[in-house]
Amino acid sequence: MQSNAKDVTTYIEESPVERQDALLKLRDMCQKYLTGFTENMEYGGPTCSRDGEVEVGFASQKHFIGLYILRTDVMKAHKDQLKGKGVSIGKGAIRYSKLERIDFKVVESMLRATEESKGVVC
Repeated sequence: MQSNAKDVTTYIEESPVERQDALLKLRDMCQKYLTGFTENMEYGGPTCSRDGEVEVGFASQKHFIGLYILRTDVMKAHKDQLKGKGVSIGKGAIRYSKLERIDFKVVESMLRATEESKGVVC
């Protein structure tokens, strides 16, 4: 959902109640594993930037929760871990149509890899 929320807390509070716990967990994980990143609201959703460049985002869309991992090397390294999990994968997007399909261990691995990556941002 494109949001006019001024901050991430408001964004999550305005999201559907059944998605708020998952969004809070994604936010907490970003804050924990993306040290040196800045939390922002850009492109209508929460983002994490380093040196002014967005590298991670997440959002409650109409039919899914999206996690956006924008370092191409990180997405490439984790594609096999995401396949067969009932998620839709794009160039830098992972779409979870059902909350129970979010594998937070894989999310943690992707966030840790993003923290270390200096690869290309898509």
